[in-house]
Amino acid sequence: MKIAQVSSLMEAVPPKLYGGTERIVAYLTDELVALGHDVTLFASGDSITTAKLVPGWPCALRLAPGMRDYLAPHMVLLEELAQRADEFDLIHLHIDYLGYPTLQRLDVPYLATLHGRLDLPELQRVYDVFSEVPVVSISDCQREPLPQANYVRTVYHGLPDNLLRPGSGEGGYLAFIGRISPEKAPDAAIRIAGRAGMKIKIAAKVDKVDQEYFAREIEPLLAQPHVEFLGEIDDRRKSDFLGNAAGLLFPIVWREPFGLAMIEAMACGTPVIAMRNGSVPEVIDEGVSGFIVESEAEAARAVARLGQLDRRGVRRTFEKRFTARRMAEDYVEIYSRLMASRRRAQLKLA
Repeated sequence: MKIAQVSSLMEAVPPKLYGGTERIVAYLTDELVALGHDVTLFASGDSITTAKLVPGWPCALRLAPGMRDYLAPHMVLLEELAQRADEFDLIHLHIDYLGYPTLQRLDVPYLATLHGRLDLPELQRVYDVFSEVPVVSISDCQREPLPQANYVRTVYHGLPDNLLRPGSGEGGYLAFIGRISPEKAPDAAIRIAGRAGMKIKIAAKVDKVDQEYFAREIEPLLAQPHVEFLGEIDDRRKSDFLGNAAGLLFPIVWREPFGLAMIEAMACGTPVIAMRNGSVPEVIDEGVSGFIVESEAEAARAVARLGQLDRRGVRRTFEKRFTARRMAEDYVEIYSRLMASRRRAQLKLA
């Protein structure tokens, strides 16, 4: 197949540090190439890929000095995509709804993966208007606020099976990784570790929008003796960070559409203790790859049970359910179905 993958320009593919969507686009694109497909990636110019790269901007917009209008480069990117659309058998969007008006008018099969939250009221009208756009959810729970969208399948995220290596978990600490924000509840993670009598290491970025929250709510907690704040880390450091942890704390307080940190930990053989919110019950196999809890007190008690879980079994669960190869094969099945549907529609019109 000749496939176009269309990424946001906000981060490189893959991102240099934090960035869930662009990371998944990178893994999917490279795996599709490995499967023998002809893939073109529309992304920022500092992206690294085995596919053909079409740079929509010289570098990730988040890193571009003086960048004020983040939408303008995306509009130029979409126009170039439209002009080249007949080169592809299928176009796969990863930029939410920005491309819908353009692709709806092209004679090429397409789909969009919805990577973010769908509980925003503005989205209701968007998907009332664009009700025929085929979309993929990244968990079943993600769909609930927006039932009218044209879902064709749920595809769980996946990681390359050799990206992160299993660890022993003998570091004597709990891990928190990702982003410092109220919905991720790093304060809860700190309290849970304290209750359990464990050290916690926090490897997380602080976005501009969350800097006040960090200064007010989180920074004062970092002075506690059981807390170590590492800041943002890259993939090269994740294996050691997660692999040496006794467990990952994932105490989210919102409808998390997926939660990449959970499967990163699982790839390292590290079990997860997670609050029952969002996609958690779909990702965690209770008593196998971790524990799903209802409160901080229950989470603290679960820490004492981490040693009961077989870290090799945690890794096997990752290999069975959350590899990039499985993800790519799921998407290829969708691509084939959409292309066949388009051919049937064309035959009826002929």
